Amino acid sequence: MCGIIGYCGQKAAVPVVLEALKCLEYRGYDSAGVASLCDGQLLIRKDAGKVEEVIQKHKLADLPGHVAIGHTRWATHGGVTQFNAHPHADCSGRLAVVHNGIIENSQELRQELTRRGHRFASETDTEVIPHLLEDELKNGHSLEQAALNTAAKLEGSYAFVVVSLDDPGKIIGTRRGNPLIVGLNGRDRYVSSDALAFSQYTNEVMGLEDNEVVVLTEGGAEFLDAQGNKLVKQARKLDQSWAESDKGAYQHFMLKEIMEQAQVLGRIANQDKQQFTEIALDILRARQVIITACGTSRYAALVGRYLFSRVGKKFCDVVMASEFGYFADSVDKNTVVIAVSQSGETADVVEGVKAARAVGAQVISIVNRPNSILTDLSHQVIYLNCGSEIAVAATKSFLSQLAIFYLLSFAMVNSFDQAAARLAELSGEVSKTLDWNKSELIKLSEKLKDKNDAYYIARGINFAIASEAALKLKEISYVHAEGMPAGELKHGTLALIEPGTPVVVICPDDYTFAETLSNAIETKSRGAYIIGVSDRESEVYDSWIKIPKVDELLYPMVAVVPLQLLAYYVAINRGCDPDRPRNLAKSVTVK
Repeated sequence: MCGIIGYCGQKAAVPVVLEALKCLEYRGYDSAGVASLCDGQLLIRKDAGKVEEVIQKHKLADLPGHVAIGHTRWATHGGVTQFNAHPHADCSGRLAVVHNGIIENSQELRQELTRRGHRFASETDTEVIPHLLEDELKNGHSLEQAALNTAAKLEGSYAFVVVSLDDPGKIIGTRRGNPLIVGLNGRDRYVSSDALAFSQYTNEVMGLEDNEVVVLTEGGAEFLDAQGNKLVKQARKLDQSWAESDKGAYQHFMLKEIMEQAQVLGRIANQDKQQFTEIALDILRARQVIITACGTSRYAALVGRYLFSRVGKKFCDVVMASEFGYFADSVDKNTVVIAVSQSGETADVVEGVKAARAVGAQVISIVNRPNSILTDLSHQVIYLNCGSEIAVAATKSFLSQLAIFYLLSFAMVNSFDQAAARLAELSGEVSKTLDWNKSELIKLSEKLKDKNDAYYIARGINFAIASEAALKLKEISYVHAEGMPAGELKHGTLALIEPGTPVVVICPDDYTFAETLSNAIETKSRGAYIIGVSDRESEVYDSWIKIPKVDELLYPMVAVVPLQLLAYYVAINRGCDPDRPRNLAKSVTVK
């Protein structure tokens, strides 16, 4: 789950690469580094730490050259150390590699390379790549052929980019299972994990398919298939509104993205009615429907399952993507698989979709990022249209996923227009919710900042919101938090309630109100501190997060927003960085 970038062209390369790394830091931020080619030298500078820290410590901006690669890391193999940071070099120090993914046969390759006399400087799986390339170059192959031959020896998923003193005007990139995007602008060439890294310079992008190689020089970009045959690629336009990545006046991206959600709903409501109608019919006709997703997206899927059942009268199941393979025997050509992923590159989701396609299933994806692996694998794609989301913890993409499921469910009963109108109106209610609660949430976060446990409960359509709100708190403030259906409290969790334990009760004035409030009273009798999220006040609540009265199917969208903001303020009060929580990255491209 790392970010890689390469640039060659007329500009000073390292400043371009450093700006790109700042955009890519959502993919990993425990170490960073660059490699630049200049005047017969390969200059590598890297260290543990966030990108800006490494830039300042090693004065990276001063490195010369018009060809450079860079990397920001989320550690998988090997600890967070300077030696394990990328780029990695071969024994001769004449070539450098940056890599995203996991080389599953790295131990066997390392042992073989060590027997042949290669010396390793890190604990990473990545380091086998430059040594394999070194041998290929010694055998007389060009840099691009060396990359093709090396890739054929690797098992697992990867995207890697290489530069070499033996071919100093060239950058080679290849991928399998992980994204790699090429950008062109005049005589400037870019290659990265994410087009966001170079979106300020160009909107002309081209993607690589599995096992393809790109050869970048100042003179152009050449694409090769796995056998080394030349390919013709058509450039696609990058949506610049999606690529925007400025915090504006906000302290953190997460706060900005929370506050954007009202206007996001207005954009989401403006979807292609015909596309939704066609997809809805496919869902209704399918013998079985499976939604697969991870993390936050899975909680959106649970709300989607409820909406499909309640509105469209269509039962479906939600399977977490990491477990999807264990259910693959029941998937066939009569199955519709709905894959939900903000990034479109979540490894477990992508692997499940590939398996489903192999047996003839129809794949529909709900994705935010264009030009992603998942979109290329899908028969139909619904875009969230919520713009770039930089903070690791998902907020506006979650609300957007809920809205998409809402539109799909009503499209099943030929009421798409009605649903779209309701979503457009809901944007005002979301704004109202934020305005009502900001001061209360700041005060509440002060009370909660020293708590080490919190519980979130709800019933019906809102129970997934309890789980998602708990996830937000644990992700960014490192508080143990658990979300569950309120009726499950008595089956174990009630034993954990002590005086002062925060219990967040999502309790709108709908068909779940009385029973959920009763569960809240059970916890209060054990000393819990009750935080009510409701459009109806109650003396049971020790703190009240007020939400507006809306249709019962829309409560998840107004209830989750203030709970996202609460998690943000708790993180701030605990001294945590909400944009970059420890041990986590935005795009989970490894299993």
